[in-house]
Amino acid sequence: MKTFEEVLEQYGPMLSAVIRKLHIYRDYEQFRQAGRVALWQAWRRFDETKGDFTPYAYRSIYGAMLDELKRENRFSDVHMPAEDDLLEFAATTPEQSETDYGGLEDVVTDLSVQERELLILLFVDRSSQATCAAHFGISVAGVKKRKERLLLKLRKQLTDRRM
Repeated sequence: MKTFEEVLEQYGPMLSAVIRKLHIYRDYEQFRQAGRVALWQAWRRFDETKGDFTPYAYRSIYGAMLDELKRENRFSDVHMPAEDDLLEFAATTPEQSETDYGGLEDVVTDLSVQERELLILLFVDRSSQATCAAHFGISVAGVKKRKERLLLKLRKQLTDRRM
């Protein structure tokens, strides 16, 4: 059988094809590495008497990338991205006093009751998106979309107030 370097070179385009098929649009290198590891494991375990290597390699790579997607999804349901932690500091500058939030309080009072409730759950109580989804009776994707719209609205209003 060939060396793994030759196998990796031959099946490299398959990694890209699986990434496209799964509609992976970010963290390519993370998924490419998961695919390489799966290809290596398939190469090590493959028994030539049981058939062709190509379909076996494809299923191994596809399965590993699906597992990686599931792992990433579970992580994003439980953890909030770090950039959202900056919301509390979005309106302040170092020159402002600690009690002056640069208009953030005014902007928050302009939000609807549900928007304020989501803001409090996510950023004050540090609830997970799954918990918020259960609270509002919607999907996690719905919470993500509402959070995205809420942050955009806050940024726009804070920017408008500064001008």
